[in-house]
Amino acid sequence: MAREDFSGTTLAGYSIGNMVGEGGTASVYRADHPAHGAVAVKVLREKLRNDRTAVARFLREASYGTRVEHPNVVRTIEIGEARPGLHFLAIEWARGELLERYAKQHAPLPTDEVAAIIHQISSAVKAAHAAGIIHRDLKPDNVMYDAERRHVKLLDFGIAADSHMSSEERLTRAGFFVGTLMYVAPEALSGALVTPSADQYSLATIAYYLLTGCFPYLGKTQREIFTQLLSQPPISLNLARKDLKFAEGVEQVIMQGLERDPVKRFPDVLAFATALHDAINAPEIPKQGGGGFLGKVRSLFGGSED
Repeated sequence: MAREDFSGTTLAGYSIGNMVGEGGTASVYRADHPAHGAVAVKVLREKLRNDRTAVARFLREASYGTRVEHPNVVRTIEIGEARPGLHFLAIEWARGELLERYAKQHAPLPTDEVAAIIHQISSAVKAAHAAGIIHRDLKPDNVMYDAERRHVKLLDFGIAADSHMSSEERLTRAGFFVGTLMYVAPEALSGALVTPSADQYSLATIAYYLLTGCFPYLGKTQREIFTQLLSQPPISLNLARKDLKFAEGVEQVIMQGLERDPVKRFPDVLAFATALHDAINAPEIPKQGGGGFLGKVRSLFGGSED
């Protein structure tokens, strides 16, 4: 069966251009609209259009996007049906490239750039949390990054959860999880109730990856990583690579964000990002030589320790 492609057609007034992405549930096109200009149009895949659950999830993602208005979140423009069963979502066209692609080419990134990226993502996620939405799939592949302006846009609420849902609705059976394994919080794997703190864990993993080009767990298979996440502490930031050394404060912030126990993490994602920014920008305190305080006194008077 030939792949469905709407390139060169018009859907609900949108002139569809090239396909720019394709996932398990939808295809994404660059498009133009007389009133909205350049946009991205997401179309539910043909094989899922008669699947009521898939349609409901697609529409739920679209509705979550309308609830979060923030400079670092892609703006939802329209949700509709181009024709019966052909559901689409139009969002603003974000400049730049996926952070995943950028990081693969440039990581480890300068610490000040990482601080700027993480702070913007945290601001976007904090806005989602304020709207009662837990993203659950924070990863570089769900972030558009304009490196020239160092500007971030969060996208894809495809597996987000409403924090106002009942506990029973939001619980995940042990052994099953939603998200991407390398970035998912341990509590999501164990079947515990996922809270906004799970997004903080994912954000800390993104920061770790941008700073080092490595992940805090190094299992060779999905099963190994799964086991490590549930039973082992993450690799300390300063042990990720022999050629990299970070200030103690930076390491402490990252590792607190990666705490297995959600209660031990920062109060919220913005607190984590602010602490990371402050740690990265903290002035280095020179080590005192010559025996601490007495050595400093001797040096002031030109004395010797002999």
